Amino acid sequence: MLDESLLDTPEALAEADHRGLLRGAAEAGARVRTAARNAAEAGVGELKPDGRPRAVLIAGPGAAATHAADLLGTLAGPGSPVTRLAPTGVAPAAGALRWELPGWAGSVDLLLITTPDGTEPGLALLAEQAYRRGCAVVAVAPPGTPLAEAVAGAHGLFVPMATAPYDQDEPLAASAPGVLWALLTPLLALLDRIGLLGASTEALDKVADRLDHVAERCGPAIATYSNPAKTLAAELADALPVIWTEGTSAGPAGRRFAAALAELSGTPAVVAELPEALAAHSALLAGPLAARANPDDFFRDRVEEAPALHARVVLLRDRPIAGLTAAPAARDLALSHDTPISELEPDPGCELETLAELIAMTDFAAVYLALASRA
Repeated sequence: MLDESLLDTPEALAEADHRGLLRGAAEAGARVRTAARNAAEAGVGELKPDGRPRAVLIAGPGAAATHAADLLGTLAGPGSPVTRLAPTGVAPAAGALRWELPGWAGSVDLLLITTPDGTEPGLALLAEQAYRRGCAVVAVAPPGTPLAEAVAGAHGLFVPMATAPYDQDEPLAASAPGVLWALLTPLLALLDRIGLLGASTEALDKVADRLDHVAERCGPAIATYSNPAKTLAAELADALPVIWTEGTSAGPAGRRFAAALAELSGTPAVVAELPEALAAHSALLAGPLAARANPDDFFRDRVEEAPALHARVVLLRDRPIAGLTAAPAARDLALSHDTPISELEPDPGCELETLAELIAMTDFAAVYLALASRA
């Protein structure tokens, strides 16, 4: 159940926010600026690459590396050389994970290591393996960690992760808003330098400004009726989010939203891109999760009985509706099954800005749902 009264009580939200999730979301713009400065001080802007790498391999634990690879691959465009190295191991603990370079990896490839921890032995071993193969190595992680030492030993480039004092209070969630931008920003600056995507200093400044603007609109002091993130969180209470995305940039934003809902609030979600989502999820909307599926739910005991779980479509678009779009068909399909629909669309801007706005708004919604939910 969702305590909607808590959503409009900033003091109660702050008290419930033991992991600093709201602060991380509100300070995302500041994290981008700090991370960009760290990258510049580490020498990213002074690099003189000898052409583009054949492959860009990304390694790291959990959602941080997954989201970074997804976002960078999308921004790099068709034919992107970005590939995530999936770990192996018997447990998700830092000491149990191992990463291996592909057999073909060599001197024309680039290895990016990204982690909010930095104590994983498997990542230190991977840096050493890359050095033996001749791969260039760049890592973003907390300073003073074993990984930082391993990268230095491999003659790689190490960029200190942008952190805040409260990051040390609780273990960092891989889907936490502050973690994503602290790890992603230096990689954006690096790949801009080698010509793989466009993320200049000016572009990163615009991203930080856009994140600040979202924080002003979606902050805890803004009432639910005028706060799109709080509104979305309230709409998703006791619902199964069916996340549909339209547009290249919206895809990774939707996948990150589903992961953040699962990790931060324990809310399961399904995600797919339009127009394929219409066929993939039509049976789901027509089944027992449809709002019309249980007409007796109106007569249930509102105190003793938990509400039935029904689907709610969340439509994320990275552009206004114009030209060829599946959005009208998506609305028709949802409403034909009495399934409510929520829609988010960013303000106009470059691809990096609109992607940042979608991520920021859904991050705030996932955090509000996590903080206001109670057993």
